[in-house]
Amino acid sequence: MFDLILAGGTVIDGTCGARPVRADVGVHRGRITAVCDLRAVEARERIDATACWVTPGFIDAHSHSDTYLLLEPDAPSKVSQGITTEVVGQCGGSGVPALDDQCLASDWAAMIYPRCSGGRGRLRATGEPGSTWRTVAEYRALWEEVRPAVNAKLYVGHNTLRKGVMGYAPRPADAGETARMIRNLEQALDEGASGLSTGLVYQPGKFALPDEVLKLASAAAARGAGYATHMRSEGDHLLEALDEVLALTRATGIRIQISHLKTAHPRNWHKIDAALERIERARALGLAVYADRYPYTFGATELDMILPNWASDGGPAVILRTLDDPETRARVVAELDAAEIDWSGVIVGGCYSSPSQAYCGSSLADAARQRGETPGATAAWLIREGRAKTGAFFGGMSEDNLRRIYRQPWVMVGSDASLRAPTGVLGADHPHPRAYGTMPRFFRMAVDEGLMDASEAIHRMTGLPAEAFGLSERGRIAPGYHADVAVWDPTSFASTATYGAPHCFATGMRHVVINGAVTYDNGRFTGRRSGIILHHT
Repeated sequence: MFDLILAGGTVIDGTCGARPVRADVGVHRGRITAVCDLRAVEARERIDATACWVTPGFIDAHSHSDTYLLLEPDAPSKVSQGITTEVVGQCGGSGVPALDDQCLASDWAAMIYPRCSGGRGRLRATGEPGSTWRTVAEYRALWEEVRPAVNAKLYVGHNTLRKGVMGYAPRPADAGETARMIRNLEQALDEGASGLSTGLVYQPGKFALPDEVLKLASAAAARGAGYATHMRSEGDHLLEALDEVLALTRATGIRIQISHLKTAHPRNWHKIDAALERIERARALGLAVYADRYPYTFGATELDMILPNWASDGGPAVILRTLDDPETRARVVAELDAAEIDWSGVIVGGCYSSPSQAYCGSSLADAARQRGETPGATAAWLIREGRAKTGAFFGGMSEDNLRRIYRQPWVMVGSDASLRAPTGVLGADHPHPRAYGTMPRFFRMAVDEGLMDASEAIHRMTGLPAEAFGLSERGRIAPGYHADVAVWDPTSFASTATYGAPHCFATGMRHVVINGAVTYDNGRFTGRRSGIILHHT
């Protein structure tokens, strides 16, 4: 007797080059136990997968859902596109460890605490009575109580570690501060985190010298953990930043994930050849170098990234002090208007005040016209209204280079997005469409445009990230593997989310099974949640 049989589908098992096979998939006690003809076998639950593909559940190689999984544990925007595992804590920012109040107070997620009435379970901002969430161990305990739908692999953010030790101090760490960061990282890894991430364009990580990062990565490597990096530059100094990353992996032997590999700004598009060549050389030496990418040419980050350093170094408090003062705000506006910024290529994203929400989805050029002022003035107003947490989508990436990057066999698919929901506290935001549409958009691009065959496209979303992150017995449809399975119609699997209307579910996903539980059933979230935190192996 099986717990579940997925009957009559076409199995593509997640390995590169796998041939489609008509077979039933039997599940018992959370694992796949048979892939064969099971028509004569009984099961407690049977799902008709006729005319569908049965594949491993998709692994989001780059996610920011750390805190959001506890607020919206059904993970609607992720599960509905077939994602069963998220690698969270990327770009140097993680939900744990919250070793200082400002770690969470300055996090994107902090914007939703006032609106969530405690969230699901006992989610509270750090420092509130009854809070159980400062360390990885406490986060895991809360996870067990809330029980999100998807699995998660936790990375610890360098920026989070740094804020816990030295706040937003705009300087290199001294020996004592670095030692404290290392101790906190080691504790987090011992308690169940799987790696270290850096965001070396963000504060306060951008003030770290390479030696600080090297010491932290060495500590992670000593515990068998991985390293993911949003490099110091993805544009003008892309190659120098890449050299820093590859030197680190040569020195430590650590497994490297280059986050959202790109060539930003048209003046840097030609650097793609040199960048790919450097990575190929490193891999030829036996170094474990991987990359992820989202299938869009607009990225997303905080709008305050456009501010001059003098107005932003030191974190949100400095930004707000600068913009609250009429004299310094005027100086910021003048510098922004004089800068070479394509305002039509900057789209207003997440806004956290009623006046500014009217401009979500508009370019800054259009928003400025509507307000009757310069783009620099509108940008400064939006940042100030959002208390330095207003989001934006930035263009300037090459469609051709995006496809060249995806042709590399070591490139995985990562949304670079936290989960969202169309309603509730997470529906009040205006996210990048990649939160809902990354996997179907990648599949359609890869297969419809002939970048690769369907088997390899599925491998990039399943078997490859399982290999890169050491996800034992996941990422494949085979007996003995954990039953993380997606059942979908390849003809209708597509993204419907847009920059103007991002809260739209993908089409074509029929059923999603996570650790043997049917979590998504023909457009319905079943409430059967069985996600776990995955350790590194």
